[in-house]
Amino acid sequence: MQNVKMPDIRVIARSSALSQMQVKEVFSFLPEVAYQLTCVESFGDRNKHISLMSHIDADFFTRELDDAVLNGNADVAVHSAKDLPCPLPGGLELYALFAAQDKTDALVSRNRLSLSRLPAGARVGTSSATRKAELLQLRPDVTVVSIRGTIEERLAQVDNGYIDALIVATCALKRLGLEGRITGILPFKTHALQGNLAVTGRKGEPELKAIFTRFDVRKTYGRVTLVGFGPGNPDLLTVGGDKALNDADVIFHDDLIDSAFLDKYRAEKIYVGKRKGKHSHSQDVINEELYRSAVSGRNTVRLKGGDPMIFAHGREEIDFLRSRLVETAVIPGISSAIALAAYTYIPLTHRGTSSSVAFVAGHPGNRAPIPNTDTIVYYMGGANIAAIAAGLIADGRDADTPAALVYNVSLPGQATYYSSLRELQFSAVKYPAPVLVVIGETVALESRRADRQNILVTGVTSEEYAGYGHIVHTPLIKIQKSGNTAMERFTTGKTDTPYDWIVFTSRYGVRYFHEWLNEAKPDTRSWANARIASTGKTTTAELNKYNIHPDMESATGSAEGLTAFFRENALTGQTILLPRSDRGLKYLSDTLEALGNKVTDMPVYTNTINPEAERVDLSRFDKIIFTSPSCVEAFVRLYGSLPERTLLTARGKTTANKLKTYIE
Repeated sequence: MQNVKMPDIRVIARSSALSQMQVKEVFSFLPEVAYQLTCVESFGDRNKHISLMSHIDADFFTRELDDAVLNGNADVAVHSAKDLPCPLPGGLELYALFAAQDKTDALVSRNRLSLSRLPAGARVGTSSATRKAELLQLRPDVTVVSIRGTIEERLAQVDNGYIDALIVATCALKRLGLEGRITGILPFKTHALQGNLAVTGRKGEPELKAIFTRFDVRKTYGRVTLVGFGPGNPDLLTVGGDKALNDADVIFHDDLIDSAFLDKYRAEKIYVGKRKGKHSHSQDVINEELYRSAVSGRNTVRLKGGDPMIFAHGREEIDFLRSRLVETAVIPGISSAIALAAYTYIPLTHRGTSSSVAFVAGHPGNRAPIPNTDTIVYYMGGANIAAIAAGLIADGRDADTPAALVYNVSLPGQATYYSSLRELQFSAVKYPAPVLVVIGETVALESRRADRQNILVTGVTSEEYAGYGHIVHTPLIKIQKSGNTAMERFTTGKTDTPYDWIVFTSRYGVRYFHEWLNEAKPDTRSWANARIASTGKTTTAELNKYNIHPDMESATGSAEGLTAFFRENALTGQTILLPRSDRGLKYLSDTLEALGNKVTDMPVYTNTINPEAERVDLSRFDKIIFTSPSCVEAFVRLYGSLPERTLLTARGKTTANKLKTYIE
């Protein structure tokens, strides 16, 4: 039988001398294979005015070569592997990645001066933003010049004095027989594919592909699989995830994974967890470690809490690995929000109540997105609960919208606390574990059926919290009317200036101000025509007992709402009487005076620590309510610190800020 001679392989490459030498290098591995070479100028070759340090298209140097192969005008293309777009155009595939002989960068300089001996201000040419950054780390005193062109054209710029030195890939000089121009090898971290050559061709050409694949170094690579572990309960790991872990040589796992559970797998385990303020590895380092593991030939699993593609940097890792031609796969996991719905019975959607849901990153809370969906689940929002709630209210959400905080979803220590946006805007949590916040009317479907929460109230009274849950009242402060000495200057008769406003900040301010009026019987003409302001509903209810209906009530239920009213209505030059506690914070007085008003503080009651307050078992309580900053201070004095795993709720922003100072 007569042998049939195989037709020459039609090869396309760029027109530079370096590109032609790269083709010769590839076919030096295939001496029995004949080929015909066609050279073309790529878009990048024709447009040398475009800096490679700017944003360029992924196929800047490959577009014309790819088109020729796809159109049938060439069988294969030979590229510098680092020039390949990722992914390749549809219809093309990578036949082989050839091993790199040298991955370093070299310095070429006039007078063969090393990098350290270049004078300050020396002009150093490069086409790479990465090389520029690395150069300036070592020599911040040199001038970096962006250059383009073939290797020969770049060397000419050194020889003609346009630049003093040039940074160039060592392999390029070696392929062109120009090793003698190398002044020295630079200690730079280079592109992972520098020095590698790539052969691409059409999909569906197995015989042609087989000619090259025997030299494909990727055959020695391991595969990287991103596996979702779920929210933490090992029972929620998928069958596919378990299989991948059994097949792994190394497992990179994060913070939410039960390390004891991983002992059943033979693979090496490497912890790469990240928590707020505590990152064992940066994401860049994790990417590099995954790549090195795969290139070393190990089957690698990146095990992530929840699902790899939801708030988990999954796509970043995939892009990093695929751009370096590492095979990747993803096995999904049960995301924490999905597990929350299952383990709390709070549906994320429900007929007639919610037809849309959004998953939102809850940090930073003051800039967290506000989606227009019926249900919102905030991940990683534990430290920003108040900011999230305040933002939603400001965006128009009903302040009484139900909310739930869920800790350790699916784990034995799972706990669910029910609340509302109104309450959460002044709440804080001292909690080391992950917390999810779910907001929307579907929360009420379960909160109405759930066991009533155990709530500790620390203020003077607890009546207003009746119906919130199982209330335990331990008053930590004691309120008493101020003595005669403190009130003496207000009983001397008519003051020189009548008051425009009387601002009441608490029910006690109202109560003891009127007791003083009844007992001292001062000349009331100074405030007979004053307008009345109230910090909130409780204060207003107390005013109503005296048949007084305030002219304004704080929209936020706090002093901040009062100051906002004065600011928005340009109320300045007003005389203001402020009946208050002897320990009242100066925030309100100072802010009103800063707006150009005159404020008279009137201490009508004292606020002291209750000497008879008794410690209780805090582990019994789901929620602790603080009605004033002094309650917070008294609590810390009695217990030593604020408890963890408990929702700490304040009445008003000032008290909430006091809570935050102790938490932080």
